[in-house]
Amino acid sequence: MTPVTSPVGLIGPDELLIFLMQVGLLLLCALLLGRLTQRLGMSAIVGELCAGVLVGPSLLARVAPGLSDWLLPRDTAQFHMLDAVGQVGVLLLVGITGIHIDLRLVRRRGVTAARISLAGVVIPLGLGVAVGLLLPDSLVPGSADRSTFALFLGVAMGVSAIPVIAKTLMEMRLLHRNIGQLILCAVTVDDIVGWLLLSVVSAMATTGVRTGNIALSIGCVAAVVAVAVLARPLVRTALRAADRSDSRRDGGVTVTLVVILVLLAAAATQAMKLEAVFGAFVCGIVISSCGTLNPARLAPLRTTVLSFLAPLFFATAGLRMDLTALAQPTVLLAGLGVLVTAILGKFAGAYLGARLSRLGHWEALALGTGMNARGVIEVIIAMAGLRLGVLSAEMYTVIVLVAIVTSVMAPPLLRLTMARVEQTAEERLREESHEVEKVRNAGGTA
Repeated sequence: MTPVTSPVGLIGPDELLIFLMQVGLLLLCALLLGRLTQRLGMSAIVGELCAGVLVGPSLLARVAPGLSDWLLPRDTAQFHMLDAVGQVGVLLLVGITGIHIDLRLVRRRGVTAARISLAGVVIPLGLGVAVGLLLPDSLVPGSADRSTFALFLGVAMGVSAIPVIAKTLMEMRLLHRNIGQLILCAVTVDDIVGWLLLSVVSAMATTGVRTGNIALSIGCVAAVVAVAVLARPLVRTALRAADRSDSRRDGGVTVTLVVILVLLAAAATQAMKLEAVFGAFVCGIVISSCGTLNPARLAPLRTTVLSFLAPLFFATAGLRMDLTALAQPTVLLAGLGVLVTAILGKFAGAYLGARLSRLGHWEALALGTGMNARGVIEVIIAMAGLRLGVLSAEMYTVIVLVAIVTSVMAPPLLRLTMARVEQTAEERLREESHEVEKVRNAGGTA
């Protein structure tokens, strides 16, 4: 009797073993180093990226090349399995970020936040493009158009990171302060603009820098936003139905629905030659704007993404960093130039926008300090640039280092600047109400 064979090749036992070892060891390193960096007052993402650096070409490949070749073989199919898990993780992470965006806060502080965010994006974006045009040809991939490379670098310089900044403000008990809320609001606008720009530049990298292609890309972005607005009633109805289903029995219908919506939205924008993360982010905002989602329903998803999938993605991102490239004088000087440009550009933009909004000197410095943290978003942009062939391995390493350095800088500088900003009576009342709410919630939980 002829044995029945599968029409699709199955993963071999050796490949499965290597994949499981990769996931297990990367997660272990990410957990340990993430906790260590948190104890040192830094974001966990710093340790999670360092986990990949330790296991990647920067260290393990030099200390134990045999072990490195076995654990991280050159076979692209083997590495793509790890990549696939990381990509699902980052899409869900971006979706959750969109869900947690407070649109009411944006509406309340919209004009001031928009002014600060505009200056905080335009100035570092312009400086980043200028640096991208001046960098030596050896740092630009041969297949990449110089103008697309420069625009991509500019977008990376212009963004901020909501997760890192929000976590920093919470840990430093600054969310009740006016400046804390304004930072969060301006960064929200920053991120929305950043994802829009990333989608357009990514489409340019795919279709080429031509007037017609650029116009088509902008039209696609506008179409995504229009469809998102029109889809809100349908999404709201689906979320209500899922919530009713979860209320009747102990199920995860809401979690499953949110995952489906985020992944399908990501697939839609990917099919339009925009970045998949753009679709995930827009979908998260749509879910948030419906106002019908019970946050408690998403607790299992948040735990899975933040404790498993996201750390694995950042560790995988760290694998692609090769710090030995910094031994080359050209790469080192370029890295220092990009880092200084990123920091000064963001500080100058946010400071100028704040001063134009009639905020004080120290308040403006605090805004610049908070918005300077790049963290998660810049790593995602760097990964997109590497995948599209816009960034070389050396420039990828430089941009991820900028994300790490700016995320490490934020807490101590924010503490220093906010110490000079006097707390108002309104802020004290807001802090007291937060404390009362916390005590009430704790009592309810008990």
